[in-house]
Amino acid sequence: MTSEAIRDPAKDHLLTPQNAAFIVIDYQPVQVNSIASMDRQLLINNIVGTSKAAIAFGLPIVHSTVNVKTGLNKPPIPQLRKVLDKVPTYDRTTINSWEDVEFRKAVEATGRRKLIMTALWTEACLTFPALDALQAGYEVYVVADAVGGTSVAAHEMALRRIEQAGGRMISVPQLFCELQRDWSRKDTVPAFMNLFVETGGTAGIQFAYDRE
Repeated sequence: MTSEAIRDPAKDHLLTPQNAAFIVIDYQPVQVNSIASMDRQLLINNIVGTSKAAIAFGLPIVHSTVNVKTGLNKPPIPQLRKVLDKVPTYDRTTINSWEDVEFRKAVEATGRRKLIMTALWTEACLTFPALDALQAGYEVYVVADAVGGTSVAAHEMALRRIEQAGGRMISVPQLFCELQRDWSRKDTVPAFMNLFVETGGTAGIQFAYDRE
């Protein structure tokens, strides 16, 4: 049972901690409370777990909010703020975060061309910057079960539009596994297992138990 030599993590066609950046946009109370495409608690669990994965694997993180400084909107939900407490937030007035100069510069500053994108709503604050990023030559990976829309149709049509433009759809557990890739990378195994426990309920607990 010999693993092959680690491929160049910066050039790997799969996602690695060395070639991807994590983008999180607008997980604020109004947006979360208006989600109708999936269970809201599951959505919260998944975006918190995805954010924890980004931190555990050392991905650059760009976090954006809308209209907090104007007083028209609230800060991110507390569950997410707790996880991303050391990550700066780029507040904006644009629905499309790509049209905000500071946000776009922050993305460019990561130096990464693979963007793991999450946002609320799928049909607006995810779709618009995803399409612009694709147009700018980035690879976009949408964590489909960590984003949501105002209806099932709105969510699904938005994902379809992004995919038609060249975006890739991934899931929360797929992201965890793709970043870990090999059990021999022992430094991140404890965090990797814990991510499944926190996002997978009893199935996650069984998964972790089976690995002990």
